[in-house]
This record gives sequence, C-alpha cells and structure tokens, in this order.
Amino acid sequence: MWHMTLASTLPDARIHAYDPELQLAEDALRGVVGDATWTYPTPQPVVAAARLSLRAGPQPEAAQVTEALPGEALERLWGSGAGWVRVRTLHDSYLGWAREEGLVPPPEGEALTVTALRAHAFAGPKVSRSLVAELCLGARVVRVPGEVVVEGGRRWVPVALPGGAAAWVQEVTLSPIPEPDVAALALRFLEAPYVWGGRSAWGLDCSGLTQLVFRAFGRPLPRDADQQQAALESVDAPQRGDLAFFPGHVGLMLDDRRLVHANATHMRVTVETLGEGVYGRQLAAGCTGFGRWTA
Repeated sequence: MWHMTLASTLPDARIHAYDPELQLAEDALRGVVGDATWTYPTPQPVVAAARLSLRAGPQPEAAQVTEALPGEALERLWGSGAGWVRVRTLHDSYLGWAREEGLVPPPEGEALTVTALRAHAFAGPKVSRSLVAELCLGARVVRVPGEVVVEGGRRWVPVALPGGAAAWVQEVTLSPIPEPDVAALALRFLEAPYVWGGRSAWGLDCSGLTQLVFRAFGRPLPRDADQQQAALESVDAPQRGDLAFFPGHVGLMLDDRRLVHANATHMRVTVETLGEGVYGRQLAAGCTGFGRWTA
C-alpha cells in the first residue's frame, strides 16, 4: 500500500523520483508518497562519462527522455538489478534510466566547460593524434597540471576526461561565447539533426535546443516545452530571444515572426516564419503563446 498527502494528484514523475512497484522514492518525498514499508535511498553523486542516454524505462528499447552531457553532474538514485540505474540530471532535476557503466565518480580539480558546438579530445597535442572522446557545448572536463602546448599556432590544453583519462583539447573549444545572444547561438545549430531527447549538436530536440542555448549564458530552463512555458513570463508581442510555444513543441524567436527550432518535420534545426508557407501557417495556427526570460 502507498499513500499521498494529496490523493488527487501525483508528483510530476519527470522530476520527482518514486516507484510504487519497487516501493522506492527519493527522500524529499518521504511523507508524501509511500509508507513505513518503503525505502528512501540516499542519492550518490556521479557524472556522465560521455553523452549518456536517459530512458523512460530500464530497457534499451525504451524512449530516450533526455541526455546527460559528458561530465555533467548527476545523482544515482537506485538500480534495477540488471545494469540499469535511476538517475537525475542535477541542473534541471530531470529523471531517467541509464546504464550503470555510463556513470563515473565526480572529478576533482578545475572544471572547464566546452563552448564549441561539437568538439573532440585528442590523445596528444596535435590534430593528427587519435580522437579519444566526443565533446559538445556544455560538456565539462578537468584541467590537469601541465603547460599549454603551442603547435602550429594552435594552443593545446591538457585535461582529464570524465572518468580520469588523460587527453588534450584545443583552447579554442573552451573560449568564451562572444555575445550573450541566445538567438545567435541557436542559429549556429542550423542543420543539426533532430533527435528525440537529445541535448547536443550531435542531435537534439526542440526543448533541448532552447534549454542548451539559455544555459550557455547562465539562464537555466526546465527540460520540456510545457515546463519552459510555465517557467517564463508570458508576453503577447514576441521579440528576439523569446520562446514560442506550441502543443508539445517550442522554438526561439529571431524577431517578431521568425523562429529557429529543432523539429521532426525537417528532422533538423531550421528557421520558419510564422504564417508563411504550409509549415509556417501550421505553426502560427497552433501557437499557444510566447515566453520571455526576466530573471
């Protein structure tokens, strides 16, 4: 048996971890779900070893609900006993099931954030050396002792990848993004492939794109389109940088009519004009509102 203090509604299972079948719940839900027979495990801090798929269930065929980026901070909540673990992405509290081998202990040292849309880590400070990891905007590596190596005008930084493996990255992949313009950053993703649940330029979905570009400038957004709409201030007249919302979809406005979005219609990131063309008219008819970051 299990109970809730509010029997009419369940906590949002996207961000609140509980499992009536296993009688497990996160400690924050103690007294809200479950009873004396339930277990409330202590979360364990971990990070994603590489881009890590979080799925709706502990099965390889389950839908991907989100993706953790290399080095991104997570909580390990509990396991399924078959190599799958329930995890939470700490930056947005989103939950999913991931493979145990995709998790590593949090690193120690100075964290560096990748600012290139897509990048690679190399086995040595030279472009002809072998690739040892794929990186992306928002991924995190750790600076390790050692001098920056200059080779052919390129500056190479020694780093440790999540899990501790030694590698080298070009300094340019860590350079600050020049202008705090979410729309300009989103436009750099044009033609990136659409992937349900994806959060990187290797493949991403609509709310993954908007979350990623806002986060790059220290503006955290929730994971899903409906959560993002609830988090932003509603506005009637959109401007550059506002979000446009549709049933199950979100795009980022470039001005009062054009938007950039990752979409399954074109299976890539594209620009549309509301009200123009077949797709633009469809989007305009389905628009449920606009949201603006005001924090």
